[in-house]
Amino acid sequence: MVLELNASDDRGIDIVRGPILSFASTRTIFKKGFKLVILDEADAMTQDAQNALRRVIEKFTENTRFCLICNYLSKIIPALQSRCTRFRFGPLTPELMVPRLQHVIQEEGVDVTEDGMKALVTLSSGDMRRALNILQSTTMAFGKVTEENVYTCTGHPLKSDISNILDWMLNQDFSTAYRKIMELKTLKGLALQDILTEIHLFVHRVDFPPSIRIQLLIKMADIEYRLAAGTSEKIQLSSLIAAFQVTRDLIVAEA
Repeated sequence: MVLELNASDDRGIDIVRGPILSFASTRTIFKKGFKLVILDEADAMTQDAQNALRRVIEKFTENTRFCLICNYLSKIIPALQSRCTRFRFGPLTPELMVPRLQHVIQEEGVDVTEDGMKALVTLSSGDMRRALNILQSTTMAFGKVTEENVYTCTGHPLKSDISNILDWMLNQDFSTAYRKIMELKTLKGLALQDILTEIHLFVHRVDFPPSIRIQLLIKMADIEYRLAAGTSEKIQLSSLIAAFQVTRDLIVAEA
């Protein structure tokens, strides 16, 4: 027998003292084995509910087993963690995701290009549910799943956009670079946080001198921290452009 509760159910102390306690406390007469209680997104449970659950687990361990599924282990109280064996599941690899996506595409009759498939895998970051959501959204919005359509649908900057932004910051004067980037952000609805994340990957590929790359990455980290604190995107964009132009001047001076 299995009792499964997810985040859409009430996760307070009453659910632990009611359905969970009633299910765990009764024995099956004609069946052998354990009962199973599955609590999905257990990190959404209140502290009181988790403490009550600890007592239930201790009391009915002879005939009931509990499976707690969560995204954040830190939100599960230590008393519950000590009574469980932890299994960590990492993101899925592209080798596992692509066959399943291809199965869904074939069954649904979706038109997907090769670069569109790569974009799905890249943006989902190993999350199969996110990949399927992006696939569905892009199909409904554009009818055909291409790289450009996937990036446009998710509001993520294209690789060509990032290349242009880097070119402007390193080769244009400050005012021109700022104006062009602001126009691109407004036109495509891009967030500076996403731009910064993509630029970070490019910085590691560009052949900068090590000392200059380190200073640039430190400045980018400071900008990301300030963005997370809720500061103005316009000011932080100015700071980002300034960091790259200082880097350009240092490279020219060293040459």
